[in-house]
Amino acid sequence: MSEQVIVRVEKLTKTVAHDSGALTILHDISFAIKSGESVAIVGPSGSGKSTLLGLLAGLDTPSSGAVSINGESLFVLDEDARAGLRGRLIGFVFQSFQLLPMLTALENVMLPLELLGGGNARHRATDILERVGLQQRMRHYPKQLSGGEQQRVAIARAFVTQPALLLADEPTGNLDSTTGGTVIELLFALNRERGTTLLLVTHDPALAQRCGRSLNLAAGRMLEERA
Repeated sequence: MSEQVIVRVEKLTKTVAHDSGALTILHDISFAIKSGESVAIVGPSGSGKSTLLGLLAGLDTPSSGAVSINGESLFVLDEDARAGLRGRLIGFVFQSFQLLPMLTALENVMLPLELLGGGNARHRATDILERVGLQQRMRHYPKQLSGGEQQRVAIARAFVTQPALLLADEPTGNLDSTTGGTVIELLFALNRERGTTLLLVTHDPALAQRCGRSLNLAAGRMLEERA
C-alpha cells in the first residue's frame, strides 16, 4: 500500500446557529487516511458522520480547521475550484442513489465523464456497467430499475472517473439485507481492483468490520480508532 496521505483533516470544527445559541456539530476532528485504505466512519445517528462527509467533499465549509485531498487544501479554494477538485478526485455513493430520473442508466454513468470533458464516455460507461452486471439494463431509466440495480448504477457512476477517493454515505441504507450484501461485495471488489481509497459512513457494525479500520464519532467528537 502506498504511504501517500490522500485525506488529511486537522482540527475540524463545525458550529451552526441554533434557537438556544450556537450548536457545535463537530469538535476539533483530526485524522489522516492513506492512499488505498478502506476506512469506516461509525457512530450513532446525530454524531456528525454525514456533516463530516460533506466537509470532506467540500460541499460544506467548516467553522475552523482544514481538510486536504491529495495534498490540495479544500478551503483555500473557491466554490468552483472545489467543484473541479471533486470532479477530478472524488466519487460518491449515496443512500438515496441520486440518479437523474430523465437519464438512462448508461447516460447517468456517462454524465461525470462528459462533465470532465474526457473522451470515450460511452465506451467507458458501458464497460463499468457490464462490470456491475447491468449489461441488460443500460437503456432503462431509474424508475424501471430495482433499488439494488439503481445502487449498482450509482456505484458504476462513482467508479467510472477512476477517482482517487470514494465517499459512500450509508450505501445500503435503502436496501434489504440480501441486496445490500450484494452491493457491498461489489463495492469492495471494485475498490480492490481499482486501488481507490474508500471512506464509508455507516451505522452497521458488520459493514464497518469489512473496512481496514474505523473512525468512531460520538456527539461530534472523535473517539478511539478501531483497527
